[in-house]
Amino acid sequence: MKHSKFKNGLMALTLLGMGVALPACVTINIYFPAAAAEKAADKIIDDVWQLKDGQTNDQNQGQPDVNTKEPAAPAK
Repeated sequence: MKHSKFKNGLMALTLLGMGVALPACVTINIYFPAAAAEKAADKIIDDVWQLKDGQTNDQNQGQPDVNTKEPAAPAK
């Protein structure tokens, strides 16, 4: 009787381990079109360089300028 409880517990532990291990092996692959990703990266790089050179970004027109010279006050 004592031996069968051990086997039942071992079986339950094995099933539990397999139930956790198998879903952990699932991989989700997302494929991005290379041309679209490259175009988006080029646009981001162009926007960053324009902001660095002091030019305005079309998306930021009409919005207040951000103070980049002085650090922000610490939170209280």
